[in-house]
Amino acid sequence: MSEAEARTPATPREKTERLFFLDINDGRILSSAIDGTDLKLIIQRLGRSPDGILVDSENGWLYWTEMGTDYNAHDGSIERINLDGSNHVTLIPPGSTLVTPKQIQIDHDNGTLYWCDREGMRVMRANIDGSDIETLVQNGDSPQDSADIERWCVGIALDLPLGQIYWTQKGPPDAGLGRILRASIDIPEDETATRRSDIETLLDKLPEPIDLELDLATRTIYWTDRGNLPRGNTVNRASMDDIAATSEVVLEGLDEGIGLSLDLPNNRMFFTDIGGNLYSASLDGSGERELLHHAGSFTGIVYAVV
Repeated sequence: MSEAEARTPATPREKTERLFFLDINDGRILSSAIDGTDLKLIIQRLGRSPDGILVDSENGWLYWTEMGTDYNAHDGSIERINLDGSNHVTLIPPGSTLVTPKQIQIDHDNGTLYWCDREGMRVMRANIDGSDIETLVQNGDSPQDSADIERWCVGIALDLPLGQIYWTQKGPPDAGLGRILRASIDIPEDETATRRSDIETLLDKLPEPIDLELDLATRTIYWTDRGNLPRGNTVNRASMDDIAATSEVVLEGLDEGIGLSLDLPNNRMFFTDIGGNLYSASLDGSGERELLHHAGSFTGIVYAVV
């Protein structure tokens, strides 16, 4: 290489919009263009039941949760891989502490991951390297407790400016016992994960609320619901400051809706269902498009510019 070539900076790689989503039946992490084309396989781990996913674009990492093969054992894990599918690392291994980890979020500034553990009946966090695991909410600790589906924690979202976490407890299938809850991101002083005085039930009597996303600029919460109509198999939204009074269905007709990701600058969202369908729509539900049809059994999804 000549001196002139050595002094010439490399041309920055042009960033592109991508969707990353999970196929729970075949254990696949998939990526596509935002119109559903250019479908690529990132990694496949048969039998591991991937559920929650997030992208750290700055570091070029993809995190995901796996519920494992036995939903009643400590068989869940949290994994990380480079966006190109290289350098797979298990951050929290099966057999350690997790049962069925679900939706996952990240606090970039503090280097912290947050997730719900469904059969574990917990809201949890850890450092991005998997260290310092902490339980923030604990709804039970015995097999008898775990048999009570009302205790199961599923979706999670972070309001970091106000120091709050939101999560869903889905309840039994189509029982109308699902809830959306909120609490401080830290356990109050002199309290424990099992005894917290700051937990608020913001909305109840839902079919089966699953994943959550927040638009902090407009103070709007979005969620999927996999239960039956009229309020299930839907994408919903409400004001974060008065969820019960402002809750509305913006889209319906999903085949057990699960994953949800917002692209706020472009006023759109992407969402998935267990039926293997991938969709896009405006945030108000208009302009819905089916991008993939019966292409697997989809759970978590994330939109990212990478």
